[in-house]
Amino acid sequence: MEVSGVALRVLSVFVALFSDRFVALAGFSQSLDSDFTFTLPPGRKECFYQTMRKDASLEIEYQVLDGAGLDVDFTISSPSGHVLYSDYRKSDGVHTVETEDGDYMFCFDNSFSSVSEKLIFFELILDNMDTDEDPDDWKEYVHGTDILDMKLEDIMDAINNVKARLGKSVQIQTVLRAFEARDRNLQESNFDRVNFWSVVNMVAMMLVSAVQIYLVRSLFEDKRKVRT
Repeated sequence: MEVSGVALRVLSVFVALFSDRFVALAGFSQSLDSDFTFTLPPGRKECFYQTMRKDASLEIEYQVLDGAGLDVDFTISSPSGHVLYSDYRKSDGVHTVETEDGDYMFCFDNSFSSVSEKLIFFELILDNMDTDEDPDDWKEYVHGTDILDMKLEDIMDAINNVKARLGKSVQIQTVLRAFEARDRNLQESNFDRVNFWSVVNMVAMMLVSAVQIYLVRSLFEDKRKVRT
């Protein structure tokens, strides 16, 4: 009896380890996200494509980090070519699309600007992009779950909740870094403008002072010639 009890405990440990691994694999395959930063030249339009599945979700968030006006035109189109969202000369935006099978196109347009290039950041969050495999296939490899004191479904829910919160934290941190980069570029631009106009004002004051001194001295000069 004692030997059988020890064997059951060892089996329980192995089942728990295999269960934890398969739950982690199932829980960490539900959402994908990525972010990009690129420079959009003046008078140019750049488009990107993302392949999506039916009944999935595509969320895109963009910001203009640097460039005159901090604005850009944005459009997102369905696989059939229908324009789903369109923004005109905005500095940032967030859009969510319930997708179907096909390639979605989103474009950033800077053709209205002939001089200034734009530094653009955008982030893609893809939900429900699981493959056709049954997420419960891992249960086929687990045997003897009736001897476990824990519920595998509870473990899956806990890991999924932790994963979702970690993903949200990463997303928030990425967005905050983008805001920080945009604010820094704006401050540096203002700093350069203040320095430039300060130098211009200083040069103008020196010129005005020199002209005033010359005029005052000319008033007191005696230009009459003394004859002897």
